[in-house]
Amino acid sequence: MTTVVRRATRWNRPLMVLVSVMAVLAVVAVVGVLVDPRVLTGAPIWLKPFKFAVSFVLYGATLAWMLSLLPRRSRVVEWAVVVIVAVAVVENAWIIGQVVRGQTSHFNDSTPLNTALFAAMGAAIMVLFFAHLVIGIVVLIQRIPDRVARTAVGWGLGLSLLGMLAAVPMALPMQDPGIEGIGGAHSVGVPDGGPGLPIVGWSTTGGDLRIGHFVGLHALQALPILAILLTRFATRLDERTRARLLVVAGGAYGVLTVLLTWQALRGQPLLQPDATTLAAVAALAVATATATGLALAGRRRPELVLAA
Repeated sequence: MTTVVRRATRWNRPLMVLVSVMAVLAVVAVVGVLVDPRVLTGAPIWLKPFKFAVSFVLYGATLAWMLSLLPRRSRVVEWAVVVIVAVAVVENAWIIGQVVRGQTSHFNDSTPLNTALFAAMGAAIMVLFFAHLVIGIVVLIQRIPDRVARTAVGWGLGLSLLGMLAAVPMALPMQDPGIEGIGGAHSVGVPDGGPGLPIVGWSTTGGDLRIGHFVGLHALQALPILAILLTRFATRLDERTRARLLVVAGGAYGVLTVLLTWQALRGQPLLQPDATTLAAVAALAVATATATGLALAGRRRPELVLAA
C-alpha cells in the first residue's frame, strides 16, 4: 500500500466530528460504569453505551480514512456519510436515554413507547446498512489507484455488511425468549444476562449472536491492517501477490463470520465447540493455507517484475 495516510484533519469532516463526539461519550460512559452501581441484564448499565461509543469511534475513523483514498470527490458518498452520522447520533441518543430511564434499549417491548422506539431504531439501522452499501459501490466504481489498498477497502466494506446482517437473527421470532416485555435476544438457548466473557459479555453457557456480528463488523479494520502489514513486512512480494493474499484473507474472514454465527445459532458457547464446529474450523484452516500457498506460488519473481 503506497498511499500515504493523510492527516486526520483532512479526512471527512462529518465522520471526524462523529468520532470526536463518540470519544467523549465513551469517556462519559466509563465514568458512568465507575460511579453508577446499577446493573441491567447482568452488566453495568453504562457498559452498552461504552461499547457502542467505542465501536462508532473505530467505524467513523476507519471509514473516514478509506474515503480519503478515493481519487475524486463524490456527492453520493457525502450524502451517505451524512445519513450514517445521523443514524449513529439517533441510535446512541436512544441508548443513553434508556440508560437514564433505567431500561434496556434493545428488544424492549415493555411499553408501546419502548416498542415503537426500538422498531424505529431497527429501521434506522437498515438505513445505515444501505448508506454503507452505497459507499461500497462508489468505492468499487472509482477504483482506488493502489491495488492493495483497493482490495483491502473493498473486502473490508463488504464483510462489514455481512457483519451487520449477522445481527438480524437477534430480532427474529425464533429469538423470542417468551418473557413478557422482551422481543428478541442476543443469546441462543439461554437467557440474556447470564455468565459471559469479560467486557464483551458473550455468553459462556449458550450461543451468542453478537460474536459473528462483532467479527464481521471489524473486518473494516482487520483487512486494511493486514494490507499495511503486508506492505511493511512482505516487501519481497509484488503488488499482485499481496492483493491475492488479501482476497484469501477476506474469503476466510467471511467464512469465519458465517461459521461463528452458525455456531451461535446452534446454542453453542464460543469456547466450547463440538466436534462438528472443530471440523469446520479445521476445514477452513486447511482451505486458507492451501489458497495462501497457491497465491504465493503464483507470484512473479523480482527479476521478472523488473524486466517487465
